[in-house]
Amino acid sequence: MVGGITYTQLPPQIRKNNMAHLPDFISDLALILITAGVVTILFKWLKQPVVLGYIVAGFIVSAGFSVLVGHVEFLEPYINYIPAVSDMENVSTWAEIGVIFLLFALGLEFSFKKLMDVGGTASIATLINLGSMIVIGYIAGLLLGWSQMDSLFLGGMLSMSSTTIIIKAFNDMSLSKKKFAGIVFGMLIVEDLAAILMMVLLSTLAVSQHLEGKELLDSTLKLIFFMLIWFVVGIYMIPTILKKLKKYLNDETLLIVSVGLCLGMVLFASAVGFSAALGAFIMGSILAETIEAKHIEHLIEPLKNLFGAVFFVSVGMMINPDILVEYIIPIVILTVIVLVFRVIFATIGVLASGQGLKVAVQSGFSLAQIGEFSFIIASLGMSLGVISNFLYPIIVAVSVITTFTTPYCIRISEPVYRFLEKRIPAKWDKLLTGYASSNYKNINTQTTWNKLLKSILGVVAVYFCLSLAVLFVSQRFFMPFVLDKIPNVWGHIICAIITLILMAPFMRAIMMRKNKSKEFRELWDDNHFNKGALISLTVLRLALCMVLALMVLIPLFPEATVLMCVIALAVIIFIIFSQGFKRQSKKMEARFFENLNMKQSIEERKSPLDKQFADDLLSKNVHVEVYEIPQTSSIVGKTLQEMNFKQKTGVNIVRIVRGNIKNNIPTGSDCLYPFDKIVVVGSDDELQKFALIIEEKHKTAANAQEYEEDIQIEMSQYVVTVNSPLVGKSLRDTQIREKTECMVIGIDRDGHSIADFSADTVFEVDDVLWLAGEPDKLSEFDKNIE
Repeated sequence: MVGGITYTQLPPQIRKNNMAHLPDFISDLALILITAGVVTILFKWLKQPVVLGYIVAGFIVSAGFSVLVGHVEFLEPYINYIPAVSDMENVSTWAEIGVIFLLFALGLEFSFKKLMDVGGTASIATLINLGSMIVIGYIAGLLLGWSQMDSLFLGGMLSMSSTTIIIKAFNDMSLSKKKFAGIVFGMLIVEDLAAILMMVLLSTLAVSQHLEGKELLDSTLKLIFFMLIWFVVGIYMIPTILKKLKKYLNDETLLIVSVGLCLGMVLFASAVGFSAALGAFIMGSILAETIEAKHIEHLIEPLKNLFGAVFFVSVGMMINPDILVEYIIPIVILTVIVLVFRVIFATIGVLASGQGLKVAVQSGFSLAQIGEFSFIIASLGMSLGVISNFLYPIIVAVSVITTFTTPYCIRISEPVYRFLEKRIPAKWDKLLTGYASSNYKNINTQTTWNKLLKSILGVVAVYFCLSLAVLFVSQRFFMPFVLDKIPNVWGHIICAIITLILMAPFMRAIMMRKNKSKEFRELWDDNHFNKGALISLTVLRLALCMVLALMVLIPLFPEATVLMCVIALAVIIFIIFSQGFKRQSKKMEARFFENLNMKQSIEERKSPLDKQFADDLLSKNVHVEVYEIPQTSSIVGKTLQEMNFKQKTGVNIVRIVRGNIKNNIPTGSDCLYPFDKIVVVGSDDELQKFALIIEEKHKTAANAQEYEEDIQIEMSQYVVTVNSPLVGKSLRDTQIREKTECMVIGIDRDGHSIADFSADTVFEVDDVLWLAGEPDKLSEFDKNIE
């Protein structure tokens, strides 16, 4: 007590002086991590999500609420007799670092190529679910009497599922191999990307304080432009650099380089008006396409866990019991909205994407919660000062409740499906089976025009953005420098020439790429109408490049617009017929696609499963998995006939891969050995049964091995007496190892150790032998040696 005031009520400065000048952020961090460690161990014991443990730990060490002592305002902890953090600003800084590493790690797992592989199912389902929940959340906020901005942020928070909680629930319930689990994972990938876009748009709205279509469109186009530039330039440069420096990149160096790239992109994103989280996510997604992705992910994981823990603890610090009591009715209402409407709209979304009712219902019930991204969106609103203080703890409370209910929601999904199945009319049979027989579309069903337009639009969009990026960089940095040194007309000419040369490979690709493709030739040879349309398309691409050239020339020579148009046309003609720009364009494109596909190519070479084979199976709605035989498994050394997997589980083993040898369609006499990779084909239920058998066999063998490892090697002494059978015999002749299963590791003679004894060393009376072996073998040494 200090003058009637408790220690925790003292201002930070006084507490700092009483702690030998230890900086507040060190003491606060120690308090946070110790409390989080204790609470999360407790939650692990209770088999509850660790994230909830962090939130509870945050509430325990929270600085609390303001109280007035005399004329001074202090913070009173929510829980007395427990130390509390002294400086929330430091915690906020740590938490912001936590968000950066969480998003960076998320990007490493994300991969734009993975998003393309997800297909239409996840995209359609997520779009319906996400959009519906944003609207419902917004309407609910307005009906509760909250402000427009609170309601908008509420909609964003309610639209985000918890990747962490869902993955944990699936693993705990052994559902990761189910078909609906794959769809849910795909939806989470799309949600992550949508959340990044949402954060940018919400930031824009927070600054403008009103909804305006033009601003939202500008922000969206700006985001797409920068994401495309960052991704293309990043894939073009970073994998190549990492590949060239591979021999210098040990764990320490790779970690430093990765974190440096992450924070560098964070700085760049902030400089152009985007959030730090977006920069971290983009750099993570770029590095996800490199061959070092898994290695980087492994190195980053401790940092993500540490700073992520601080972030979730800071979330718990925002909980105010008084607010929870005051807003108990909105908490209950929002919890019901999440549990009911997320299930409904996620189910409708999966149905709309062509899946059957059972998969749709299971997916919908799996997504009935909100989680970490909701906290990040809430933190964004708080940092911008545009949402009310009560909204954060309300969202945390809803998240905690829905996290606890997630396993129960997943369990009741199948009974709900059976209930619905009995009541659906027979004429709605397509609702049960799904109208999409496959997630993979046959490319032959696309028309030639669709193929050509899709490829040309992709090429034009990418290279047009790259041309604009070169122009913007030139106008921002290069031109001012040159014009400062050479202010006359020659400076303007130099700026124009160099900028157009840098843009030329991209402009040529805009005009000429795909003009000699198979689809282009087919359409050209088909009829005269196609020729006119193709010529018009080519002219449009030429006009686009004319605009780019004029964007360079007119600002430099504003008084000669007509002349600049003529020069721009001449530049376009020169670029078209220049073989140098053509070679450069193809070289750059080849490097980009080599880097983009490098990781996938390496993985496919190492994979025991051919991609075409997997696609063919999936098109027939049959699933395929690859399992590795553990070295401790009890099935090692047994034949397929002995294991009889087909009769026990219904699966078919179609390939066994042992090193570089692939045994296709193995017979019953083929054996299984440690580290064999077996390719198994079957339905969801059959694969689940097979996985349980493999895991059980591995568990049994591992337990047996654990028991064996408890037997220790010990040391003992044996004195050679006059009557010993060892007297006068060499170590080789006595066959000690064979008879006793013990080993002589030392000999003492006349008080001295014989350091260089060999198999020919002859034992003498009073020699002291140092023996090594298992305890029971050592105790029986006398009997066995005789």
